[in-house]
Amino acid sequence: MKYFVIATVLLFGSIGLMGWKNRAAKTVQEEAVQEIALGTSANPVPLPVTPMVSEEIPTVDRIAQLFALDSGHLPIVETVSFTSRVPWLQGRPAWIADYASHFQTSRHFIARSLNQKTDYITQKVHPGDRFNVFRTDKDIKFHLLVDLSHCCMWFYYIDGNEKVLLKTYRVGVGKTDPHQTSGSLTPIGKYELGDRVAIYKPGVTGFFLDDKVEMIRVFGTRWLPFGKELEGCSRIAKGLGFHGVPWVEGANGELIEDRSKIGKYDSDGCIRLASEDIEEIFSIVITKPTTVEIVKECKGINQ
Repeated sequence: MKYFVIATVLLFGSIGLMGWKNRAAKTVQEEAVQEIALGTSANPVPLPVTPMVSEEIPTVDRIAQLFALDSGHLPIVETVSFTSRVPWLQGRPAWIADYASHFQTSRHFIARSLNQKTDYITQKVHPGDRFNVFRTDKDIKFHLLVDLSHCCMWFYYIDGNEKVLLKTYRVGVGKTDPHQTSGSLTPIGKYELGDRVAIYKPGVTGFFLDDKVEMIRVFGTRWLPFGKELEGCSRIAKGLGFHGVPWVEGANGELIEDRSKIGKYDSDGCIRLASEDIEEIFSIVITKPTTVEIVKECKGINQ
């Protein structure tokens, strides 16, 4: 009887010890998963000290084909001639804003096509003037793929099942941080592009880090925020986005872009582009669903 009691105690003690070990292992595993999700894993793969340069990265630029007023334009756009009388609007003349709304095409996009130069503001139009708009019979989406190791970005349009590379851009990204899964203050993962976009001009002020600042000095001329997190995100989207490089005072006191920030790990997490690049992207994507995908390094880019 004595030995039976001892054996019973040892048996249940072993079961309890195994259960404690399993719970401890599960807790460690859950904490590791949480660290990865938050970008705080103890052993993330570091980024290179400086962005890598690779001749294998394709450089493409098909943007001009979005605005071309001839048969060379891309299949997701069509050329229309302006008239104030249109079948989809009754009771008053149509204006550029009405064309923009009907064709789900930004006025910035229409202005560049109308002016046939990178003028996104002027919208002086006369009967018979031609410009491009997105086709309403197409299911058009955009995709921005950012490579942190090379400080590059690929801009695609998606038409149904077809994915076409529009352009390659050089970008600036977040400072390196060995405590982050991405190795940078810029996270990895897939995000929606948000709709609270902004345009900044000299003299426009706002609050940044609780200080009132001239916004162009921080964000350049455009702001495109991230929306909700979609997949594999190492950081929440709040406060992150695409914008221009900061503007600084030049030798004569005028504001100029600090283009030295492009191709570097220098931001607090946002992705920076030169003004002509962020203004171009802004004009194209703000009326269409757009996803942002950020990776440590791209392999096998689809052209």
